[in-house]
Amino acid sequence: MTKLSYDLHIHSCLSPCGNEDMSPANIVNMAKLIGLDVIAVTDHNSCKNLPAVYSHAKKSNIIAIFGMELCTMEEVHVLCYFKRLEDALAFDKYVYDNLIKVTNKKNIFGKQEIYNDEDIKVGEEPNLLINATNISFNSLDELMDRYKGVYVPAHVDKGSNSLLSNLGFVPPDVEFSCVEINDMRKADELCRAHSYFTKCNIITNSDAHSLEDINDAINFINVRERSSEAVFEAITLRNK
Repeated sequence: MTKLSYDLHIHSCLSPCGNEDMSPANIVNMAKLIGLDVIAVTDHNSCKNLPAVYSHAKKSNIIAIFGMELCTMEEVHVLCYFKRLEDALAFDKYVYDNLIKVTNKKNIFGKQEIYNDEDIKVGEEPNLLINATNISFNSLDELMDRYKGVYVPAHVDKGSNSLLSNLGFVPPDVEFSCVEINDMRKADELCRAHSYFTKCNIITNSDAHSLEDINDAINFINVRERSSEAVFEAITLRNK
């Protein structure tokens, strides 16, 4: 087994809440500087900066997992990860078609900037990305099968926009294999309260919106080899 340092919940400048210096190149360069092996940029309801992230990560020998932070119709935040860029971008189109469209007021919410692989701004997303979608939490098993992805309920220990805060329970028909906890000191308590979590891999991430908030190389994931496929596999496999 190989141990890799990771941060799988990072927002670029495409998220309105992300700082403007969170360009794809800056994120990758910071990850390299602090010694991360694996990153995932997970912008709100969008994957449009992922091609640039992947391009810079490949040059820096950093594994980039293709991700998004989806907001469901229940306003539950869910991290969605994909093996292939084309699957992530196909899901991006599906999510955008189901996004509740409200024009972004960037003086209030922030800019939503799209970058190319030369780290040059090439556009802005006009519709507010932090809105809810028409996608239900219970539909995610089918959707991830369709788009060859995996979903991870985000920051379940937070008091807003989480599975537990918004639904209050783990729906009986869902099949996720991994869960994100913001404060790992709460892991045992959450597992006692929600036995489903004992079957899950548990990860913790920075949810960074600025470069200085990206996690140092302090969290590790055990994988069979140093590859994006092995990281995806480790997230997908359910505990016995």
